[in-house]
Amino acid sequence: MTVITEANAAVAQELLAQLTLDEKIGMIHGAGLFRTEGVPRLGIPALKMSDGPMGVRREFDNDSWDAIYGSRDYVTYLPCGSAVASTWNTELAHDAGRVLGAEARGRGKDVILGPSVNIKRSPLCGRNFEYMSEDPCLTTGQCVPFIEGVQESDVAACVKHFVANNQETDRLHVDEIIADRALRELYLPAFEASVKQAHVLSVMGAYNLVNGERCCESPTFLGRVLRQEWDFDGVVISDWGGVFRSKESAQSGLDVEMSVTADFDDYKFAQPLKAAIQRGEVDEHDVDRKVLHILCMMDALHMLDHAGTPERESGCYANAEHRDAALAVAQESVVLLKNEEHALPLRRQELTRLLVVGANADRVHSNGGGSAEIKALYEVTPLLGLCGQLGGNVEVRYVPGYEALQAHGQTADWQSESLTDGTQRATQGDASRSEALRDEAVRLAGEYEHVIFVGGLDHDHDLEGMDRADMRLPYGQDELIEALLAANPGTVISLVAGSPVEMPWADRAKAIVWSWYGGTEAGTALAQVLLGDVNPSGHLPESFPMRLEDSPAHSIGSFGLKGSVEYAEDIYVGYRYYDSKEVPVRFCFGHGLSYTSFEYDGLDVHEVGDAIRLRCQVTNTGNVRGKAVAQVYLGLEGTGEDRPAKELKGYRKVELEAGEHRELIIEIPVDQALRYYSSSQGRYAIAPRAKVYVGQSVEDIRLTGALD
Repeated sequence: MTVITEANAAVAQELLAQLTLDEKIGMIHGAGLFRTEGVPRLGIPALKMSDGPMGVRREFDNDSWDAIYGSRDYVTYLPCGSAVASTWNTELAHDAGRVLGAEARGRGKDVILGPSVNIKRSPLCGRNFEYMSEDPCLTTGQCVPFIEGVQESDVAACVKHFVANNQETDRLHVDEIIADRALRELYLPAFEASVKQAHVLSVMGAYNLVNGERCCESPTFLGRVLRQEWDFDGVVISDWGGVFRSKESAQSGLDVEMSVTADFDDYKFAQPLKAAIQRGEVDEHDVDRKVLHILCMMDALHMLDHAGTPERESGCYANAEHRDAALAVAQESVVLLKNEEHALPLRRQELTRLLVVGANADRVHSNGGGSAEIKALYEVTPLLGLCGQLGGNVEVRYVPGYEALQAHGQTADWQSESLTDGTQRATQGDASRSEALRDEAVRLAGEYEHVIFVGGLDHDHDLEGMDRADMRLPYGQDELIEALLAANPGTVISLVAGSPVEMPWADRAKAIVWSWYGGTEAGTALAQVLLGDVNPSGHLPESFPMRLEDSPAHSIGSFGLKGSVEYAEDIYVGYRYYDSKEVPVRFCFGHGLSYTSFEYDGLDVHEVGDAIRLRCQVTNTGNVRGKAVAQVYLGLEGTGEDRPAKELKGYRKVELEAGEHRELIIEIPVDQALRYYSSSQGRYAIAPRAKVYVGQSVEDIRLTGALD
């Protein structure tokens, strides 16, 4: 595990004493769009960064957003953060991080900007696909091993966006009004675990304000919480263009300013900060602290050449091992939402002809989404995946069914334009052509016995810099799905997206499959699940509401407003609201079906030292091998405060052969299981007792117990 040590600090102190003010200033702001300035005379290299966490971003010119063509910058396209969380598999999260770290190092990077651990507060947030979950326990459980995997390759993970970057509308200026209880219980825990458990080496400050303080100059979050309470000794980097004032950011705890323009000398941490020091407004010791943090991190990453420095990891990228890791994550991220009459898996022996409908069947997603876009070595679409798995013995016919223009990469000026305010601006196709495509698809659906619809969203909708306007499927897909189901009731509905959508036709569909932006082998994984070569084991990391107005961010709080947004729902985000207030959802948090079935029994709960130990037995009662996800929820009691009915506190995924019976032991630290933030006391407290629930989702509870 890469951590900053006293030895690193000693090296940093020795180098700091030899630096001039100009050299120090050069180290704390961008001297290129993705690098700082080095000090060659002392062997201090530039700090090189790249976007993540779905893969190392393509190479750009030093001072423009023009891609460098002809460079060997094709990389492995990794499943998005939501997909990693959907696996509920900590080992796969580690593998995804390990691949990202190795590829970043192979591409010569020192810092990879990820993972993204903001809580999914609203279904409309444009960057939801990057984020992991609506729940802090699941986000923490997946991001910690991810970060550890990244940093094994002598690359710093940069956990982002600190804090509460939960909407894209007015993202540079919106002030989010959040109560301490919600901050402490929902929006801060994943960052805290990243620092305390994963020992993340860098943190990215968010664009937005929280309770009147800009996140990149916040004495509360950067000073008191991050540096003092959590004892963070790494580097704080601004989001690109997130610094507005030299003095305030310099004194708050921010270390490095980055931005999207090439006027590097005019950055707030460049000549303006030097001038403020010369005027006596900022103490040079503030700059010294920043440089020390940078040098300590550099030495921990074996970037500084001195006696005793271990050889740095060399890394590698776009290889077969990384492809296999991406496939494994994609396979376990696919969620079987509905499967009536055993509609799935499709039976190969019965397949002679297959109709595939939907633009997402033949669409790639790696080249969009904002800073998450990458230059993928390749991307298997669902159509290609099905053809590859079925071979030439099955006639596969494809029709789009609707028009959704394929984006061919983002323009060079996208990055600076993304800092303007806006909501959804998706390109719609020609109406008459879309009608003709729909008519063709519906006619063919009546002629084919087996039909798969592959639709959903794309990166015209799941996109940095933009929030969606509503939860409806774009391009007239709802009407098309209704018509397909009328023509062929056995049509399998497969959706690819990074955020929930309304499904007004869900009651009429026999089978619904959900895939995220699943990386380089996404189409292979989906095809394997549809054909039964892989038993689905993904579970939803967020709730899918019936309607947008059911979401607490919209029914209680506010979202997508300019100026100020109030988180009036407090801690009642996602299932904490739906479950506690008995609001029906389309599909609940933690939901995911399998081609087999599992039974749970024999729950035993007791405290062992500083941990709560849960024992139970799980049995695969079906006929095929499968993976069960045991989810542990607690309902805290005796707090004297209004609390959610259930809160996820732990989970474990286990593979079982058909008929296999296994004992599961899940240990949860007491201060994680029973800790809550008391609004009345203004501090953390421990609940005296709790109800205990073990199940397959927040609604599918199999065992109950109590902890007194």
